[in-house]
Amino acid sequence: MSCLDLSAVELSASIKEGKTTVKEAVEAVFSRIEEREDSLNCYVTLDKEGALKSAEQIQKKIDAGELTGPLAGVPVAIKDNLCTEGLLTTCSSKILGNFVPTYSSEAVINLQKAGAVILGKTNMDEFAMGSTSETSAFGPTKNPWNTDHVPGGSSGGSAAAVAAGECFYALGSDTGGSIRQPAAYCGVVGMKPTYGTVSRYGLIAYGSSLDQIGPLSRNVSDCAAILEVISSHDKKDSTSVERDDTDFTSALVDDVKGMKIGIPRDYFKEGLDNEVRDKVLAAAKVLEEKGAIVEEFDLSLVEYAIPAYYTIAAAEASSNLERFDGVKYGFRAEDCEELHQMYKRSRSQGFGPEVKRRIMLGSFVLSSGYYDAYYLKALRVKALIKKAFDEAFAKYDVILAPCAPTTAPKLGASLSDPIKMYLSDIYTISVNLAGLPGISLPCGMDKNGLPIGLQLIGDCFKEKKLIQTAYSYEQARGAFPLAKEGK
Repeated sequence: MSCLDLSAVELSASIKEGKTTVKEAVEAVFSRIEEREDSLNCYVTLDKEGALKSAEQIQKKIDAGELTGPLAGVPVAIKDNLCTEGLLTTCSSKILGNFVPTYSSEAVINLQKAGAVILGKTNMDEFAMGSTSETSAFGPTKNPWNTDHVPGGSSGGSAAAVAAGECFYALGSDTGGSIRQPAAYCGVVGMKPTYGTVSRYGLIAYGSSLDQIGPLSRNVSDCAAILEVISSHDKKDSTSVERDDTDFTSALVDDVKGMKIGIPRDYFKEGLDNEVRDKVLAAAKVLEEKGAIVEEFDLSLVEYAIPAYYTIAAAEASSNLERFDGVKYGFRAEDCEELHQMYKRSRSQGFGPEVKRRIMLGSFVLSSGYYDAYYLKALRVKALIKKAFDEAFAKYDVILAPCAPTTAPKLGASLSDPIKMYLSDIYTISVNLAGLPGISLPCGMDKNGLPIGLQLIGDCFKEKKLIQTAYSYEQARGAFPLAKEGK
């Protein structure tokens, strides 16, 4: 069996037992990347030389007994909006096409301390603005199950790389479902932790009150191990939370007896594909058969989540992206005679259409005369959505829902209709508005051979319940395969 068939935790154990080496694992991954990358476009930047050098150093530490964790020696891919010292970080945008950070994000540093080997930076929707990974300045990533389809977004490169075996696990960021939705489309596990659990230091911000870093992995065990490593209190991030319950691997228990699981009727109404509905409800039945108490309930305000989310996210984006002006770093337009001309040309040439659309929308909702009518109203809706979830979690341990209304759409189908693309986030964005944890894992395939994702949502700081529920379902479902060359 090739080491590429192992999960991240299994590979690390194999390295410690002397059955394989870190260098062999890195070389095997790069061999797979050479085979598949031309057709998938998962990566923006690859660092084979740095990875092999790192592999040598990490192997010595493992052999000396200095690195004993469950991820030691395992190659990882990093989404291209997480800063990596000395390694190009572009946010898949022309405006940051030459940006090499002088520091790394806290989540990346935590992985490196645990013995991770960084392979490179994954493709994404430009500045994480999109749901298909088609808005990237470096061309779209394609779904490894079928290259005519999108991998989801914005963490599409990370999800596709994990599904195709081009890495053992990856980091993504989730602003409105950007980890969970591509995980669903690519048939991998993706988790968005409670807001504040993982430091946002070094994450190039889109919507600061919504963004959260999380893992994409092949199974729930890997997901728990990765989350345990990247979770930390960080004084450099004012939104970082100090927690003493981040031993997430302790929740890998196959037991849901007596657990109360709520299914929101509002998520199963018009617009949900029949095959997705059937597979998600079949997953609920599996958990019920294992002893969980499954009930339907009404979760209000679902129809207001999308307008509230896009108002808040666009407002924060317009503020966060002000810094990209062609002065300090990044792309600068040529042949400019005065400062304002340089600002205008640098931004108009450096940003893509979707980013410009959201900056303009954000500037509009924050402008005088519209601030109260749109932005403040959206914040009130956000508070009401959080209240609705609080009421639900007074009754239920976990909420079970679809991750997306359909399986992965065809390339180009969403790009021509931005509203349709925004609606694909309908089941994921409420989790970000309320700051909750959520996990996506595969629960079957549609008739076209594309994966279907099951979403589990928990109350704040209840990741362990999600991991336990997801692990229990995964044990009943059995292993989900990697994507072979698909068409």
